Amino acid sequence: MTADLATDVFEEHRPLLTGVAYRMLGRVADAEDVVQEAWLRWYQADRAAVREPRAYLVRVTTRLAIDRLRQVRSRGEAYVGPWLPEPYLTEFVETAPDFAERAVLADTVSLAVLVVLESLSPLERAVFVLREAFGYPYAEIATLLDRAEPAVRQLAGRARRHVAEGRPRYEVDPVRRRDLTERFLAAASGGDLEGLMSLLAPDVRLVGDSGGKAKAPVRVLHTADKVARFLVGAARSVPADISYRLLETNGGPALLVLSGDKPDSLFQVDIADGRITAVYIVRNPDKLRHLTGH
Repeated sequence: MTADLATDVFEEHRPLLTGVAYRMLGRVADAEDVVQEAWLRWYQADRAAVREPRAYLVRVTTRLAIDRLRQVRSRGEAYVGPWLPEPYLTEFVETAPDFAERAVLADTVSLAVLVVLESLSPLERAVFVLREAFGYPYAEIATLLDRAEPAVRQLAGRARRHVAEGRPRYEVDPVRRRDLTERFLAAASGGDLEGLMSLLAPDVRLVGDSGGKAKAPVRVLHTADKVARFLVGAARSVPADISYRLLETNGGPALLVLSGDKPDSLFQVDIADGRITAVYIVRNPDKLRHLTGH
């Protein structure tokens, strides 16, 4: 295989590898680093001996992601306030026209699910991602991870139960989510307390991630009254140069707030039964840099 052909093969699989790495790590920069390392391994490999490039690349990427996840956890880094994954730009509406396929992809990359995945072991997380997000058979996952198939099935069962217990119920229909997201923007930016209360579920929660580098609640807020009053208060101190952009991140619509040309924050909501059940706010500037220019 020539160097040019090796590059073409890798680029063909890059979206898949990035999707695996991001779901494993919840961090865009770490996922990009893992994929870059996978490229180096691929370029230096004896490619003539590789019968299935896709399987080889997924195996290398998954194992590198497991190693990176273990390193992060072994460092035991303290994080200030609630933690959310880095927003991940997705285009499932365009790339996955089938609703069922889009729902699966969106669900496995949603902020709510990725937060739950943080509590899994690296191997459980790998098995869950490969099985639930990408539909790999158990036998193939066993080969990729160099584990016996019965052990992989046990890991998958534990991971699936854990995610089911921790995952909140929410609507994945993109049209409904976009409509409610836009109505949320209008009410929140206008400081409309009554309008917000009509959109929020009684037990809504607000999770703000600043990493201690911007203003955001240091604890999760609960109940419609507390969440609505916080948002109305925040609207009073919005700078004059604020603008908004609607993006698709983590499989659903999100509002990127810009101060001038710099990302200030990103809002995303979960909905169920026509009401907003969760509000996620990412304000850590380190998690927003990669959104510049989009």
